[in-house]
Amino acid sequence: MDIDLGAYFKRIGYTGGREPSLAALSGILYAHMSHIPFENLDVLLGRAVRLDAESLQKKLVSACRGGYCFEHSSLLAAVLERLGFGVTRRAARVVLFSPRTEVSRSHMFMTVELPEGTFVVDPGFGGFGASFPVPLESGGGNGGASHWMARDGRYTILRLRRGNDVIDGWVTDLEEENHPIDFETGNHYTATHPDSPFRKIVMMSIVTPAGRTSVMNRDVTFHRGGDATTEQIPDRAAFRRLLVERYGFDLPEFDTLRIPAIPEWN
Repeated sequence: MDIDLGAYFKRIGYTGGREPSLAALSGILYAHMSHIPFENLDVLLGRAVRLDAESLQKKLVSACRGGYCFEHSSLLAAVLERLGFGVTRRAARVVLFSPRTEVSRSHMFMTVELPEGTFVVDPGFGGFGASFPVPLESGGGNGGASHWMARDGRYTILRLRRGNDVIDGWVTDLEEENHPIDFETGNHYTATHPDSPFRKIVMMSIVTPAGRTSVMNRDVTFHRGGDATTEQIPDRAAFRRLLVERYGFDLPEFDTLRIPAIPEWN
């Protein structure tokens, strides 16, 4: 089954050009991240996370749900390929909280070849992802860029700003070839391994006109420009309202979901 492009573009509210250009890529990526949230609720519910086109279409498009990196990048890669873009699926090690020697290749992104150069496209990196294509040859964090690519020997690193800090997001070896089984394996680990953080905590994020709205367990953070304010979600009913108002879907099953990181809700 191919992705239904008409349904996809209606889902993300995109009406711009569809030719394989930087302008179209930028518009599609921003619209995607503004309408399809990053969220891991199915993992917490113990549901299988599938990466085939039919499952992605049913969940992220028809049901107006979100997903995590494997779902986002698999869906967007399929769309871009249908439009004639040159897409390469890539794997990376997330180093936000641990060094690269201690984490698996459990993040999926893509590179896209255009006349202007090669661009990193990463719709599924939650609250840390760039809502624009990042040039692979970024030249460091000059000019106040929020995200850029850096080199460390054989490795390529996504760097980003958080307030006054510069942090490393993920690291990859672009010379290492990736195959579909690599993403299936990473997806299985992320969704089912007892030590996977996706099985323990609530993680959600969506791009907004002002910046971004992100959830980590009971904390919801509203990013507006360079400012951020955090509020605590008091109970499950308030979380359900947040899902509808900020993320565009409801999930009644959340009322009985056990969340290890929020024991007072269990």
